[in-house]
Amino acid sequence: MNQAQKGFTLIEILLAVSAIAILAGIIILALNPPVQLGETRNAQRSSDINIIMNAAYQYARDNNGTLPASIPEDSDCAGTAINEICTTGAASCTGLVDLSVLTLNETYLVSLPLDPQGSGANTAGYHIAKSSNGRLTVCAPDAERSATISATR
Repeated sequence: MNQAQKGFTLIEILLAVSAIAILAGIIILALNPPVQLGETRNAQRSSDINIIMNAAYQYARDNNGTLPASIPEDSDCAGTAINEICTTGAASCTGLVDLSVLTLNETYLVSLPLDPQGSGANTAGYHIAKSSNGRLTVCAPDAERSATISATR
């Protein structure tokens, strides 16, 4: 009497596992997680600079068109340490742009946004400047993938 054995052979199982591994590898390479994460952080930075700019202009609207006095006058905001924004509740804002008027009593912002990859001591990771004709520029100098993230109004 011959009994037929049911089940998979070792070769069949190994072939199925290796096929799944190859497909998973292709999908992971196609998605490229580091690139996707970098793009996501850049999208957050773009949103953050618009939040800062909108709060500054709401402040100006409520104060007869005057932007916060602590914003330095400069041609742009990239690359100069004097234009770095101080974090909300920082111990010291010496040498940084203090935008605490925007978070005072949570009128315009609850707190200033921080760069998604972190920032230095007391700095938010964003820069701000105003031109001689009153145009405001906010930028994210630590943008990834060689992106330039800046907004001027």
